[in-house]
Amino acid sequence: MKLKIYLQEAYDELVHKVTWPTWKELQSSALVVMIASFIISLLIFVMDLSFRNIMDFVYRLFY
Repeated sequence: MKLKIYLQEAYDELVHKVTWPTWKELQSSALVVMIASFIISLLIFVMDLSFRNIMDFVYRLFY
C-alpha cells in the first residue's frame, strides 16, 4: 500500500509540480556546457604541455 501511494505522489509531483525548461532554455544551457567543457579541456591541455616541457627540461639537466 505504501509503495502505491509513493508512486502516485511521485507521478503527481513529476507531472504537475516540476517546471521543465523550454526548448530555448535547454539549448542555451547546452551551449554553456559545451563552451565550459571546451575551455576546461583547453586549460588541461595547456597544463599537460607545460608540465611535459618542465619535466623534459629537468630530465635533460640530469642525463
